[in-house]
Amino acid sequence: MKKFFALGLVLIVIIFAVGCNSSQTSSKSIEVTGSDTMVNLARGWAQEFMAEEPDIEISVDGGGSSVGIQALINGTTDIANASREMKPEEIKTAREKGVNPKEIIVGYDGIVVAVSPKNPVNKLTIDEIAGIFSGKTTNWKQVGGDDAKIVVFSRESSSGTYEFFKEHVLNKGDSKGSINFAPSVSLLNNSSQIVDQIASNPKAIGYFGMGYATKDIKELEVAKNKSGPYLRPTIEKVKSKEYSISRSLQVYTKGEPKGEIKKFVDFMLDGKGQSVLEKAGFVSL
Repeated sequence: MKKFFALGLVLIVIIFAVGCNSSQTSSKSIEVTGSDTMVNLARGWAQEFMAEEPDIEISVDGGGSSVGIQALINGTTDIANASREMKPEEIKTAREKGVNPKEIIVGYDGIVVAVSPKNPVNKLTIDEIAGIFSGKTTNWKQVGGDDAKIVVFSRESSSGTYEFFKEHVLNKGDSKGSINFAPSVSLLNNSSQIVDQIASNPKAIGYFGMGYATKDIKELEVAKNKSGPYLRPTIEKVKSKEYSISRSLQVYTKGEPKGEIKKFVDFMLDGKGQSVLEKAGFVSL
């Protein structure tokens, strides 16, 4: 009887020890969804953060700002990346579902309007850009270029960059403006595809976040009107908001972030996280 009792105590001790060890090695997880502009940045953050916090696992998905915001509203993600601000109707829907979105600005971006290096056009006004993307301007000679049809590329409609460009370029900042992209505009799933199309087609034009710019494309100088100044989206001009198409990059959480989510958000905002953001080609806080 004593042997069985002693054996029972040993088994209890082993089970307790295994249980404690299991709880120490089990990982917590964070789901991040949203902006394709920010997806490579978010993966960089996740990689650096998990190196410091190996017990926290972070999964990053893109799909666009609208997809991330909807996932936050539906409770299928912990953090929504967004290259645009939430719309009033999205905030209303979220609150109706018991979600109180917390906006946290993590950096800044300038939207690049780009053409092929073989295209002689070097600069455009906001009105000229709006004319091209809305379909009013269809030939490069109308804006000082060659006599050639303009081939236009845009992000697809779930993209925050698409929404921002539509509001601030096509509709001059009017969130309820009625000007839309022309039916002839090709909508692509991500910014890298737009860069590839522009690099290979001298007639093409498109736009994307400054973190996606490469030497294979030419960034146009942009001005609010013909009197200028014509500027490219440099760090200095985006920070000062002198560049016409500058925006904030933000993440949304369900209320004030807590626990491991707060740890990750704090990491985004601290020195190392902001360094990752700068290396990704964006503008730090």
